[in-house]
Amino acid sequence: MSEKALSSGRAIRPTNYTAGKIGKVLLYVALILLSVVTLIPFVWMLSASLKLDREVFEFPIRWIPQTFHWENYSLIWTKAPMLMYAKNTAIVAICVTFIQTLTSSFAAYSFAKLEFKGRDTLFLCYIATIAVPWQAYMIPQFIEFRAIGLYDKLTAIMVLQAFSAFGVFLMRQFYRGIPTELCEAARIDGLSEYGIWARIMLPLSKAAIATLVIFTFIGTWNDYMGPMIYLTTESVKTIQVGLRRFIQENSSDYHLIMAASVVSLIPVSAVFLCLQRYFIEGIATSGLKG
Repeated sequence: MSEKALSSGRAIRPTNYTAGKIGKVLLYVALILLSVVTLIPFVWMLSASLKLDREVFEFPIRWIPQTFHWENYSLIWTKAPMLMYAKNTAIVAICVTFIQTLTSSFAAYSFAKLEFKGRDTLFLCYIATIAVPWQAYMIPQFIEFRAIGLYDKLTAIMVLQAFSAFGVFLMRQFYRGIPTELCEAARIDGLSEYGIWARIMLPLSKAAIATLVIFTFIGTWNDYMGPMIYLTTESVKTIQVGLRRFIQENSSDYHLIMAASVVSLIPVSAVFLCLQRYFIEGIATSGLKG
């Protein structure tokens, strides 16, 4: 190889390396800017929750309050039964998350690792229900629930969200990435299908389970339409319905509204922060396998 070619190769490699580094830096800068823009409303909400009402809409915005009014967070509990709303929502969210994770993972195991007639057709029909909006069958579902005595009960919300086609799809995609040989070896050793699911599939699918838990918990905690339609008694209302009532009754107290909003975000933020590592791993793997 001539000296000219060698020198040319040496010149190209540093150029490509430098261009790659510049591209990465620009990408990170863009992602940081996007994150900052996304977080600005939440930072403003937190800041407003620690101000007096007259300070909320000051211009220019004072991001750090001159005096932190922590009493706003104690006032919201006296203005409305927020503790009761939070307790009802926690009960529903925890129960729905547990039941939906159980039913989704169990059904996903059947669709991913068991052979039976019409399996793929049944799976496609079930997944197709994702495309049907809830508003299309909301009224007949309401009539059915009222007829069986579940109206105005927290149980109605639990039953309403106990099964999830999205959850089954998510778990099935992950299960398909687990070698079938593991299941076959377990069957040879005499382990039942229930044992395979509990002892092999579940321990290997922590990332997918964490992803499903986050989606289910956040979706249930933030659900507004379901509780608004099915729950009328004050003692069974959830935090989103209660927050709406709080806003109506305290429409001019923006500092208290922001404080109540911050309180309603704490549980979902805590769940996400605790499971974010598994969530990122699940997003990277579950939706791409199979």
